[in-house]
Amino acid sequence: MKAKDNGVHVIGLTRGQDTRFHHTEKLDKGEVMIAQFTEHTSAVKVRGKALIMTKFGTIDTEES
Repeated sequence: MKAKDNGVHVIGLTRGQDTRFHHTEKLDKGEVMIAQFTEHTSAVKVRGKALIMTKFGTIDTEES
């Protein structure tokens, strides 16, 4: 994930019966975060203008 603006929030969500927030990061413009799914992380939520790059392609949050 690469922030296109200041204050992009990246939130990790847990696995299991109850989905909960377990980690948050705040990225400023130009900052990049590399994430992977683990036994604890089942999803990542991105709030703000960012590019999300995966092996399947790139998603621009401004276009979605």
